[in-house]
Amino acid sequence: MIKCLIVDDEPLAREVLESYISDLPALKLIASCSDAVEALGWLNQDTIDLIFLDINMPKLSGINFYKSLSKKPKVIFTTAYADHAVEGFELEAVDYLLKPFSFDRFLKAVNKLKSEDFVPEQDFIMLKADKKNHKINFDQILYFESIGDYVKVHLDAEKTLIINDTLRTLESVLPSTFVRVHKSYIIALKHLKYLEGNQAKVRETKIPIGQSYRDKVNKILGK
Repeated sequence: MIKCLIVDDEPLAREVLESYISDLPALKLIASCSDAVEALGWLNQDTIDLIFLDINMPKLSGINFYKSLSKKPKVIFTTAYADHAVEGFELEAVDYLLKPFSFDRFLKAVNKLKSEDFVPEQDFIMLKADKKNHKINFDQILYFESIGDYVKVHLDAEKTLIINDTLRTLESVLPSTFVRVHKSYIIALKHLKYLEGNQAKVRETKIPIGQSYRDKVNKILGK
């Protein structure tokens, strides 16, 4: 469970984040604050893992507030202005959300936490399909297949999900137990049976290995 804090002087912006956070079981909202002083009180009395931090606030900007913290939680900056993005990333922010942002964009930002080993014990990913947010354990996933502007997620028991995402985005947030083997496929090593020529057998499905991915796949598998 990731304990998070919202710091934003705009009530509507806080409401949007509160709604998004409530849709993700992995996140636990500790407090929603209207300014840095209020947020500091919560940081002093509880362990906060992640701050959703607005940059443009009166008296003390989100950037300066974050710089002032001796113990810095992970941070996802939120703002209506794109010109602060570089400074935000210089502070090693997880992501930078430009208002107004969709739930999909919010979800991509949160999923980046795993790629930074923020929650190493976390064994699932949240995927949006059919207007629902699905909690999918990594060991349920056999492989991902790109189909145009969407990705088909092949799961155990011959189940599938269609998500509006790209393999590039998924590749950046998935653990090392998943490997891109083709421009259209990412496979789960747990379910790999064997490699034969230019194909990988995942359960009962043969998946092509792209020429440009072959050396990487062989290196990962120690061939």
